[in-house]
Amino acid sequence: MDLSLTAITDPAAFTERLRAVPEAPGVYLWRGEDGRLLYVGKSKRLRDRMRSYFGSPKGMSGKNRRLVRLIADFEIIVTQSELEALLLEMNLIKQHRPPYNILLKDDKSYPFIKVTVQDEWPRIFSTRNVLDDGARYFGPYASAGSVYKTLDLLNRLFGFRPSYNCSDSWFNEHRRKGRPCTYYQIRRCLGPCVPDLVAPDTYRQAIDSVCRFLDGKSDQVVRDLRRQMEQAAEDLNFERAAYLRDRIQDIEKIMERQQVLRTVDTDQDVIAFAREDGSAVVQVLFVRGGKLINAEPFTLQGTEDESDADLLASFLTQFYERAPNIPPNLLLAEHVEEPMIIASWLAQKSGHRVEIGVPRRGEKRQLVELAEQNARQKLQELRTQWLNSEQRAVAALAELRELLDLAEMPQRIECYDISNTQGQQNVASMVVFERGEPKTSAYRRFKIKTVEGANDVASIHEVISRRFKRATAEESGTWADLPDLVLIDGGRGQLNAAREALGQLNLEQIPVVGVAKGVDRNRFDLVCAEREDLIVLPRDSKALGLVQRIDEEAHRFAITYHRKLRSKAAFASPLEEIPGIGPKRKKALLKAFGSLDGIRQATIDEIAAVPGMTKRAAEQLKASI
Repeated sequence: MDLSLTAITDPAAFTERLRAVPEAPGVYLWRGEDGRLLYVGKSKRLRDRMRSYFGSPKGMSGKNRRLVRLIADFEIIVTQSELEALLLEMNLIKQHRPPYNILLKDDKSYPFIKVTVQDEWPRIFSTRNVLDDGARYFGPYASAGSVYKTLDLLNRLFGFRPSYNCSDSWFNEHRRKGRPCTYYQIRRCLGPCVPDLVAPDTYRQAIDSVCRFLDGKSDQVVRDLRRQMEQAAEDLNFERAAYLRDRIQDIEKIMERQQVLRTVDTDQDVIAFAREDGSAVVQVLFVRGGKLINAEPFTLQGTEDESDADLLASFLTQFYERAPNIPPNLLLAEHVEEPMIIASWLAQKSGHRVEIGVPRRGEKRQLVELAEQNARQKLQELRTQWLNSEQRAVAALAELRELLDLAEMPQRIECYDISNTQGQQNVASMVVFERGEPKTSAYRRFKIKTVEGANDVASIHEVISRRFKRATAEESGTWADLPDLVLIDGGRGQLNAAREALGQLNLEQIPVVGVAKGVDRNRFDLVCAEREDLIVLPRDSKALGLVQRIDEEAHRFAITYHRKLRSKAAFASPLEEIPGIGPKRKKALLKAFGSLDGIRQATIDEIAAVPGMTKRAAEQLKASI
């Protein structure tokens, strides 16, 4: 066992600890010198698997050689079975996202469609959090755009409450007015906000149809709609019958495009992938009842030098760990490591048997080839986007270096902006761009603590001091990473305040530049301490595009935080000062009436009817507002 190429400081002690690792199933964690988690793995024989990392480097992949060079320590967790090891490995990867594991890119942010079937008048909208709240969830989808298109189509077909324009407060306001919004007039909503405009059973039928449609049971939806159309015609409600006839025709057109399996009416996910130079895209075709109801591509990172089997296994465990629905059949392009263990976990999670197959011929193989074709197409699109983006970023950074006479390319740029309303709710933002792209995990927000009123110059001094004091105090992490360039949203006053704050911390070597904008934010000129005149960036300058993008991102991040605090203060403060109105009652009141003005206009009886309220509390509230 060769430990010479690692970061291990005491090889003898490390060897002794490794010798004590049991030949049992479990999870191992490789750590670096600073304790950072590098990799999480599992094995049915821990000691053998861990020792395999320290053999001859000639037999290792490039990725594993780089990992081994960083290994300084390890931890193990012994489990009762291989299935327990799989579950533990999944949880640790999800929690820590180690850099040397295969990761489903941005897996925490994939959107789902949520149907609040537990509500009296259910809503259907996009969400990124799957909760155990009685609602039904469909997805995940690869992008918010996929969800928006699906929701728009469903809303046109079934007329449920508009996804993004019908909050509970808006719904209740129209309910009090007794008048529906324009979505009812354009036949995009059945109008459940107005009593007696649509029966609860009719609205519930529409919601059930949406769920069946998303489940791939569109033929059932058509049968139900046709039965409703015939009943409406018998009742001489010809307008309703015509509306249903049009919906049936629209759905049948969609069903014609969805049909992919001629011989088998089954539910299955078809999964294939394409990879090139360390990049990988996995394509999932969602087939329900023999119909292709959706197709989504997902990006993986950290796939370099990994086998196809490991790539697919990592995707399956991360993807289905969050998926609310798992079909009984999975068709894969390649075999995976330990398919029986993965199938056992999927069965345990879904409550039914799950079969994993790798078809080699026939109709199912054609489906896999279709998924492979889509994966290759998506990978090519992404690589073109990445290449173009990288080329633009390099050109813009090179131009900035030349304009500002920097020693080297500014790989990390930080930008700061102040936001307030007449000195109230004074906040600041810090956004970070690395190699020309936003690094959102490094964004930070500040509440201004020492400045009274609208004083952007003093506020910038405070924020820069606070941020870089942390840099001098920490050895690692976001605060310790120093920027190659600091952009300050503002003119010479803000620029000088930032330079003074850095000088007081002996960090005057960090370049600082102001960004002066026109009245309509139509100019983004640079203010440098060494020059009296502005650096005017030409309209066709790539540096202008980058500076504008960074500055506007800082402005957006600051003003979003400011509005959040301002809204919170406007909503919360008056109610919190009233005796007997705690957080639960406040939330219920705002949900019922939408705003403080809505509460003022309500009667005592209406307020008392809110869950959690009493007649006495309602009288106290009305007397206080």
